[in-house]
Amino acid sequence: MTNWTAPAVDRQHKAKAGDERTMLESMLEFHRATLLTKCAGLTAEQLKQHATDPSSMSLLGLIRHLTEVERGWFRNSAAGEKLDPFYCSEANPDGDFDDVGDADAEADFATYLAELDSVRATAAGLPLDQTFTRNDTTFNVRWVYLHLIEEYARHNGHADLLRERIDGTTGE
Repeated sequence: MTNWTAPAVDRQHKAKAGDERTMLESMLEFHRATLLTKCAGLTAEQLKQHATDPSSMSLLGLIRHLTEVERGWFRNSAAGEKLDPFYCSEANPDGDFDDVGDADAEADFATYLAELDSVRATAAGLPLDQTFTRNDTTFNVRWVYLHLIEEYARHNGHADLLRERIDGTTGE
């Protein structure tokens, strides 16, 4: 067993002015850092703690889920890459949340951070107006940024409650 704890994060404030891409990227980066801030200093076992029965939601599950969401929307859908999911499958579409009991939190954090680097590189080359089709619906890259901001905002609310339950820590 390792003494690993989730690392501290230097969360930067979001841009207050700029062009559209700057503003979208800034807001998304702020929400990414907020999730990591909610995890900072916790052990692997603390990160695996579920909210309450019967929910399978945990902070580690959120990290794993957002790894899948980032990859799915930016790389697989918008960029047209054909990459397998990390944690989910047809047999277990909720593996990101359901399978944290035996998960390696340190490895899952590394996977999340590496995927963010890949997503940033991919997204930088995609025009905001570029369209793609997913499940017979047409989207553009701008929508993906907005959707991810919304996804993180919702899950960061969950992360607030999870963190408070684990050790009483509250805050932004």
